Amino acid sequence: MYALGMIETVGYCAAVSAADAAVKAADVKIAAIEKVIGVRGALGVTLHLSGDVAAVASAVEAGKKEAERVGTVISAHVIPRTHTNVAEMLLSKFTLNSGDAAKE
Repeated sequence: MYALGMIETVGYCAAVSAADAAVKAADVKIAAIEKVIGVRGALGVTLHLSGDVAAVASAVEAGKKEAERVGTVISAHVIPRTHTNVAEMLLSKFTLNSGDAAKE
């Protein structure tokens, strides 16, 4: 079973920086990106990462550190052995399509 890591930022720049640092730090996949207009019109972006528990924990830590350097982090969390229902019901609304991801 895989882990789910989340990094929630204010603004897209901090989220992209977190994503870049996270995937460079460990063997994880960007599973989804959630964008929400929050308090006072600020854009909240939650980055969802998947992979094995150790890789996700390492990636979340690296991504959080980079996002804090660039902007504001609301929260970061790792859920080990995420239940399949979480991915099916929650992440399916935000899952990336192959055309959405930047080419390497």
